[in-house]
Amino acid sequence: MSVKQSHRFSSGSSCCGVSMHGGRGYGGLRSSLGGYCGIGGGSIGGKNEGMLNVCEKETMQQLNDRLANYLGRVRSLEEENGQLERKIREWYDRQVPYSFPDFNNYFRTIEELQNKILNASSGNGNLILQIDNARLTSDDFRNKFESEAAFRMGVEGDMNGLRRVLEELNLGNNDQEIQRQNLNEELTFLKKNHAEEVASLRSQLGQRVNVEVDAAPSVDLNGVLGEIREQYEGIVESNRREAENWFLSKSEELNQQITSGANQLQTVQTESIQLRNTIQGLEIDLQSQNSMRGALEGTMADIESRYGGQLSQLQCLINNVESQLGNLRSDRERQNFEYNALMDVKTHLEMEIATYRRLLEGEDRQ
Repeated sequence: MSVKQSHRFSSGSSCCGVSMHGGRGYGGLRSSLGGYCGIGGGSIGGKNEGMLNVCEKETMQQLNDRLANYLGRVRSLEEENGQLERKIREWYDRQVPYSFPDFNNYFRTIEELQNKILNASSGNGNLILQIDNARLTSDDFRNKFESEAAFRMGVEGDMNGLRRVLEELNLGNNDQEIQRQNLNEELTFLKKNHAEEVASLRSQLGQRVNVEVDAAPSVDLNGVLGEIREQYEGIVESNRREAENWFLSKSEELNQQITSGANQLQTVQTESIQLRNTIQGLEIDLQSQNSMRGALEGTMADIESRYGGQLSQLQCLINNVESQLGNLRSDRERQNFEYNALMDVKTHLEMEIATYRRLLEGEDRQ
């Protein structure tokens, strides 16, 4: 009898101890049961077995009611959990296809545009390099042209000097020609005077001979006149030859100078024409490069403006998708937190149910 009573006392104590860790909303009931079982336990030493059976029946009835409430609560929580899981699946089924569109086409377009922009930038850099090279080449040709122009001016100055020398030589030649004509006229005049004098002397000598036949032999005037004439003719011929030789030498030197100056002038003119053609070609190339550069810059600006809007739209779409993903992630974390809380409550209730089941099985065995 004492063994049975002690066993019942321990069971009542276990029941009251476990019920203090039950679910929500049953704190007052657990406290009343604990107090009631405590009274029953305290009265074991002084009460009979009938009162113990009444206490145990009431306790078991209360435990059964609480167990029924717990089971109902567990079933309702399981149903709510199932509904939540179903709602979550339905929500994912509705949202995932719209929340995660296929951006591969957009990414490929962006990559192609980036490659085009890089190619255009590299092409623009090459064009800028070519333009710089053309500008440097143009500067070199401009410097060469300026140096050749300075050389040409120097040659033209030399040619002007040679022209002045040629004019002076022509003037000198004209003077010499005038002097030669004057000398020829003077020679002609001297010859005429000589002939007249010879004639007059002959006439005089003839008269004297006629008059002075028996006189002593006179001086040979013809020989003297011949010698004088020969001397004059030699002097005139020598002067003429000297003047002619001087004129020929000066003319030859002047012709050589004129020929060399003309050759130099022709060479300078040819080089100047070549340089002018080269500069014109470089200017045309520079203008074409500038026009090409302007066209490429305009094309690049159009591409940047056109694809910049598309990139901004894609960036806005990506930002929206990222915000949606963030919202989905936060909602999922919140739902996971709620689900974990519900699972904790379910686990706790299952543990209490298992405890009550063990208690009931122990009472049934007793």
